[in-house]
Amino acid sequence: MFFTSDTHFGHKNIIRFSNRPYRDENHMNEELIKNWNALIGDDDEVYHLGDVSLTNSSKTEEILYRLNGKIYLINGNHEKSVDKSKRCRDRFEWIKDKYHLNIHTEGDKQMIVLDHYAGRVWNKSHHGAWMLYGHSHDSLEYQAWGKSMDVGVDSAARLLGEYRPFRFNEIKSILDKREKMVVDHHTGGT
Repeated sequence: MFFTSDTHFGHKNIIRFSNRPYRDENHMNEELIKNWNALIGDDDEVYHLGDVSLTNSSKTEEILYRLNGKIYLINGNHEKSVDKSKRCRDRFEWIKDKYHLNIHTEGDKQMIVLDHYAGRVWNKSHHGAWMLYGHSHDSLEYQAWGKSMDVGVDSAARLLGEYRPFRFNEIKSILDKREKMVVDHHTGGT
């Protein structure tokens, strides 16, 4: 299981805005696709937390159908090319604005709130639920807030050394070191 955000396929200006090490948008697209497919197999699940691309629908279709995995999309603020194309929309298992995901691993249950935008509090945050988000291009991670994390490719580049999706266990390793946020009357009890 993998998580990512803010790939911005085809977006020439994101190279400058986020200081990405690519010559142009075609170079960026090819490297992001290569990094994605090196990790992800056809049956792997990928939760993309928005801003897939900023290019036309035709180019977005071409890119999406080159990516491995079963992809679930949380809408970002730049999904016009996906919205305009049925073929793009059909590439995703589903498309939602926000989602609560429950994962069962080794007898544990982990609730994860998936959103394009970061939150300071979220459902069950005082019980240790995670919030995974994008949009901020790693600008919020220097002041991490509880068990929340930017899973965008810019954050992955800083934390993992590559512009690629995060594995579930990589996120778990990072968030296990953070304290849950307890606000107002919530004590973490029932």
